Amino acid sequence: MSSREAYLASRVLDALLREDYGGLSARVARSRDGVELELAGGRRVRLVPGLLFQDFVVGPGERLGLAEVLGTLAEVADPADAQGVAAFAEECAQALAALELHDAHRAEVLGRGPSYESLAAFVDHPVYPTSRARLGVPVSALPAYAPEFAPSFELRWAAVPRRLLAPGSAARPPHAVHEVGADEVLFPVHPLAVGEVRKIDGVRLFDEPSLTVRPTLSMRTVELDARTHLKLPLPASTLGARNRRSIKPGTLHDGALAELLLRRLADPDVLVADEQTYAHAGHEYLAWMVRRLPAGRMVPVAALNAPGVLQEVGDVLPGYLRLLLRWNVRLFVRYGVALEAHQQNLSLVFQDGRMKLLVKDNDGLLASPSRLAAAGVEVPAFRDERMLTDDPHALADVFVTITLHLAAAAIVFGALPPAQASALLRDTLAEALDEYGDDPMARLLRARTLDAARLTGKSMITAGTLVAKERSGARDINKFYGTSGPNYLRRA
Repeated sequence: MSSREAYLASRVLDALLREDYGGLSARVARSRDGVELELAGGRRVRLVPGLLFQDFVVGPGERLGLAEVLGTLAEVADPADAQGVAAFAEECAQALAALELHDAHRAEVLGRGPSYESLAAFVDHPVYPTSRARLGVPVSALPAYAPEFAPSFELRWAAVPRRLLAPGSAARPPHAVHEVGADEVLFPVHPLAVGEVRKIDGVRLFDEPSLTVRPTLSMRTVELDARTHLKLPLPASTLGARNRRSIKPGTLHDGALAELLLRRLADPDVLVADEQTYAHAGHEYLAWMVRRLPAGRMVPVAALNAPGVLQEVGDVLPGYLRLLLRWNVRLFVRYGVALEAHQQNLSLVFQDGRMKLLVKDNDGLLASPSRLAAAGVEVPAFRDERMLTDDPHALADVFVTITLHLAAAAIVFGALPPAQASALLRDTLAEALDEYGDDPMARLLRARTLDAARLTGKSMITAGTLVAKERSGARDINKFYGTSGPNYLRRA
């Protein structure tokens, strides 16, 4: 068994225990020797207290194999979840292969001087254990297209009937390199999506690839130049088999509306990426969006936990947390807005000696129509009604699981000793909340964070892969809760 397999197996078992899939926690036993979890076959695995997100995790030194963990998963699973269990086993196999492939290329990639986007991809997802798996993409193709390998490649192009364009679509993408007739428009195509685009009636695919790009952290978004990114659909799933990376009609429209809302509500040191230029042709693999970025040195927040990055950019964590929490608390309390801006959708921008916070990809935010209206802000006409709610606890769920867990805690606890990280995060959040005194929304957020006995979490594997929506009841697999963990903000 390789060290990578043992690492991944422990993370998978941690996640299954955190989500208590199949009642796995019932196998946890306490004795004079400590806390143990019984696997299929009778082996007992030592557990230790979890630092973030869950009560217990696999103890250091416990070498697990994926077969043991997946065997236990199969034993506790509901027979109705057989398809999901099989899909998750494939995720594990692909994640392991991707990890080992990256290890083999790591020295070469570092020798080429990778970008911050590539360095951010060196860091595994704080919660989802098989984040390296890209279901639908052959593992052998990852060195050519995945960001952790820092590759470059050429885009393909397609001529699409103009009559298919959705309202609001731009007529021509940037850096277009082919000419088409008056009845057609040009669409860029990711090389991995060529097979899907070929199947679409009426679409002509050009044979010659052109326009060299590099993948960003999200993989389906590529870099045209330092200030221009291009988001394209991919026939792949990440962070769950049901989490498809194609682009549905309406998503780009909603993202553009969300951007305009956030521009109006942004703090002086918050920047919002320009995502107003896009096109969709009514098919999940015929879409593109241009993201225009501000000037300045840009560091993805996810890269702060990559080797050497914090030493390079300096002591930015206190300032980052103040920017992040002050703005997100203000959005929550005054406007009833909670962002799905996790560590991959945020960047630090250094301009003229000042650090600012950049947010992008906002089509997953949640907003309260009544609170926006009360503040004199027009409610965006989102096509996805799931983006609007007047339930303050639904808004708090997003704040806790995204802003607090992923954008703040995962970064700070990854960089500082636990006691120092907890104090910094607690004090910064308290300072942001204190500004609003006894405001009911501030009191609610304080109760759900600083004063809570436990912090809510997301059941990502359960909703994303293991259990079908019809059984889980999840309206949105990225907003499916039901788990909780110890409050790392509270003083001992």
